Amino acid sequence: MTSVKSLLTKPWIWSFIGALLVWLATIAFTGGYGAGGMVTAALSLAVFTVIVGVGQMFVITLGPGNVDLSLPANIGLASAVAMKVMDGNDSMIVVGLLAALACGAAVGAVNYLLIWALRIPPIIATLSASFIIQSIDISYGRGLQIKPPPGFADFANWQVLGIPVLAILTVLFTIGAAIALQRMIFGRSVLAIGQNIRAAWLAGVNVGRIRFLTYTLSGALGGIDGALLAGYFRGANVDIGNEYLLASIAVVVIGGTSVAGGKANVPGVWGAALFLVLLLTMLNTFGVSAGVRLLLTGLIIVGVITAAGGQKALR
Repeated sequence: MTSVKSLLTKPWIWSFIGALLVWLATIAFTGGYGAGGMVTAALSLAVFTVIVGVGQMFVITLGPGNVDLSLPANIGLASAVAMKVMDGNDSMIVVGLLAALACGAAVGAVNYLLIWALRIPPIIATLSASFIIQSIDISYGRGLQIKPPPGFADFANWQVLGIPVLAILTVLFTIGAAIALQRMIFGRSVLAIGQNIRAAWLAGVNVGRIRFLTYTLSGALGGIDGALLAGYFRGANVDIGNEYLLASIAVVVIGGTSVAGGKANVPGVWGAALFLVLLLTMLNTFGVSAGVRLLLTGLIIVGVITAAGGQKALR
């Protein structure tokens, strides 16, 4: 009983409980039909939210006001860059992935340079950057009909015993992110800056460098996410990253990361991503209209955040 109570005090557990309850409600409605397939589909789609969610988590952990609003435009541009570089050729897959990674990292670096050079809030800098990136993407990627190389598309959709390989690799990536956050100088510096930026500076943390690396990391993860999305959906699209703006922020907050900074939660990003995907699946299964679906999604998300102690985190 004590161990259960202790587990329930962990902020991240509520996102997994929410995902489980939504899944149970859906299979109860369908009479158990498609239960396994629903989990497989949820894992497949949650991967893309988790990747950008981890990047957003590091940015938000830097402290109040830090957020990357350029992710959707970044994802769209990187998907076009990756597909153009790969040009349908399996031998160019690695080069295309590196190009998408470099494209995203460049976007992240520019985001921070705007914040630093113009002394403007991150929310304004990254939003402004997103408009510029989107304009480039429209001119570069609009009408792009290049399909991913067959091997890359197969890899992005590859499953082993019903478990997507991308999900397995993303779990390994998030384990690495958790280790970096808690055990490496970079991660601990991010936490220190989020807890008290002046104290971190007095303790010898190179605040500017760490913030630069954090925004670059978020951009790079957005870039690789764009390439993987293009492979999974078998083509690039200017709007392919649109849904990941609010989703990347929602999974961070629902997952137990404090929006006040200084406290991050990697496992919660996975639970929150699964919760959001399964919630959408449940509402679609129930035949809920688009307007009501958005309203219910918002209310349920607020409920989960409140149950997880979100109110306290926001104070």
